[in-house]
Amino acid sequence: MLRPQDLVVLMRLSLEQGLPPTYAVLAGELGLTASEVHAGLERAAIAQLARKDKAGKATVVREALRMFVQHGARYCFPATRGEMTRGMPTSYAAAPLKDLIMQPNEPPPVWPHKAGSVRGAAFYPLYPTVPDAAARNPALYELLVLFDAVRGGSPRERAIALQVLDERLAS
Repeated sequence: MLRPQDLVVLMRLSLEQGLPPTYAVLAGELGLTASEVHAGLERAAIAQLARKDKAGKATVVREALRMFVQHGARYCFPATRGEMTRGMPTSYAAAPLKDLIMQPNEPPPVWPHKAGSVRGAAFYPLYPTVPDAAARNPALYELLVLFDAVRGGSPRERAIALQVLDERLAS
């Protein structure tokens, strides 16, 4: 059974064009342990969202990941919202969606975070280490923002996010 951190690992791994980084490197970037990364990739391989080569290096099955995000993510990892707080913008309030979707009468969704610079409605991240990992990797931040728009957005927001996510996963 997939866990939220498995999707964070898969999103990060989907950014790789060459050889995948080691479990230790992924763990350091994502704020996880190497054993959490390894276990997550094992679960992803069982779910057919990743493949491992003979050397044990995992690669993301991009089409399967795209289909899972489109059809299953919001049911497996539903959005949890909270009170007004300070944090990092997500969903339609962050790039790449902030220029495509405007919600002027609503407080922006934010991941609660002590170093956040935006006040908005709490939108709890997929996993507690997501804000720190996103702050370290802008490309990962954008993928996680798109994922949040799919799991917690309106039908219009989901459609736009899926279109942008398709472009990102195809490249």
